Amino acid sequence: MKFNELHLSAELLAEIEKAGFVEASPIQEQTIPLAMAGKDVIGQAQTGTGKTAAFGFPTLEKIDTDNPAVQALIIAPTRELAVQSQEELFRFGRSKGVKVRSVYGGSSIEKQIKALKSGAHIVVGTPGRLLDLIKRKALKLNQIETLILDEADEMLNMGFLEDIESIISRVPEERQTLLFSATMPDAIKRIGVKFMKEPEHVKIAAKELTTELVDQYYIRVKENEKFDTMTRLMDVEQPELSIVFGRTKRRVDELTRGLKIRGFRAEGIHGDLDQGKRLRVLRDFKNGNLDVLVATDVAARGLDISGVTHVYNYDIPQDPESYVHRIGRTGRAGKSGQSITFVAPNEMGYLQIIENLTKKRMKGLKPATAEEAFQAKKKVALKKIERDFADESIRSNFEKFGKDARKLAAEFSPEELAMYILSLTVQDPDALPEVEIAREKPLPFKPSGGGFGGKGKGSRGGNSNRRSNDNRRDRGGHRDQFKKGRKDERFDKENRYRKDHKKPRNTSSEKKTGFVIRNKGDK
Repeated sequence: MKFNELHLSAELLAEIEKAGFVEASPIQEQTIPLAMAGKDVIGQAQTGTGKTAAFGFPTLEKIDTDNPAVQALIIAPTRELAVQSQEELFRFGRSKGVKVRSVYGGSSIEKQIKALKSGAHIVVGTPGRLLDLIKRKALKLNQIETLILDEADEMLNMGFLEDIESIISRVPEERQTLLFSATMPDAIKRIGVKFMKEPEHVKIAAKELTTELVDQYYIRVKENEKFDTMTRLMDVEQPELSIVFGRTKRRVDELTRGLKIRGFRAEGIHGDLDQGKRLRVLRDFKNGNLDVLVATDVAARGLDISGVTHVYNYDIPQDPESYVHRIGRTGRAGKSGQSITFVAPNEMGYLQIIENLTKKRMKGLKPATAEEAFQAKKKVALKKIERDFADESIRSNFEKFGKDARKLAAEFSPEELAMYILSLTVQDPDALPEVEIAREKPLPFKPSGGGFGGKGKGSRGGNSNRRSNDNRRDRGGHRDQFKKGRKDERFDKENRYRKDHKKPRNTSSEKKTGFVIRNKGDK
């Protein structure tokens, strides 16, 4: 269905057309008419399906710009998702004059309060920071007409249930509520029963979530051989833009350092980075100033960056849904992509569970050899030299070195000079700088239980009860509570526990979700 068939205003349709979008995705096609009719909606769809447009377009249509009050509140699990949703809502609502603000931990609350005072029709934020602003009376909810919970399952997994309920209790009862979640655990269903009025259910089937555009591979490799195996493969494949996923913050830092040592333009993101640096890294990656982005699951959730050709799962994800989120960073907008997962021998049991979810079997891939990587790097170097020689702006500088060049030509043969130039450009495979990546225990395979834990005879299995160390809890201003003795630095958090909240909370069980909208001609 095309957007001009969804009864959207001419003003919004003009912005959609300006962006080059024509056809709505399934979640948009089914949700927008219901939301435009004022109904509460529970939408179940994976990341990358266009949920932001599904709730964003109807919300923008309802905003009365003559009323300066906050009229819509969007609760999101991560800073990245909050920022990117804000950017997209602003993009499509600017001609109407809709003011959209994002608030999140890790940045100055005073600056965010100042931004809210300057005016906001829509506020997008993480639960902890929203609560802080509400308690400071800097965010007033008395005129909220639309409440949206984005990636609700992620917020529950990160321990936000109390915060979410606290926020919802402060919003007027006469409102429209839209809830989106990739999965539908009982806790999400209870929110629907408790806080929503006869919600309509929209579910995008799993077969519509997977894409034939992503070729999925795995490499069986020992833990201590992973890094060399991955970098050799990257040398051979020469990805244009790639994302490498690590399980923990420490892993991301070590992988980033190691990739830089090996000559890759790489930077990492995780929950300990301040927001300014995160945004700079993402901007550099989007603009092509970086080749590789290294990330934890939480930090990369919701990223919708065009041109990502490869996803490397350095560590296998600890639940199948995270795998879908990861590979969804490539194979977008009708372009093909690849995902490669590095699996330790005793982690092989996880693959079938992932395959059951994606409806697609991963193919085994043979690791590239050091010689293959070396030959690939030489080809790249030769092509660069050929391009440079064809560039008149570069050739025009040659004469500056004419005298010295003639001296070298008299002393050495052309072949010797060419070999020397190549040796400066291509790293000797026998003299690569050593990179140490701290060993982490492979995921323990447990042949019983649900999710990753389920396993029948002869099948692959795992344990979905374990959550990613980087995906524990992100309270945006509240401290995590974990088993005594665990170190806080193992887990991502928006901020440290605020001094005026002394009582720890029990654990209850931040994407541009992106306007993933089909362009004309896409299938």
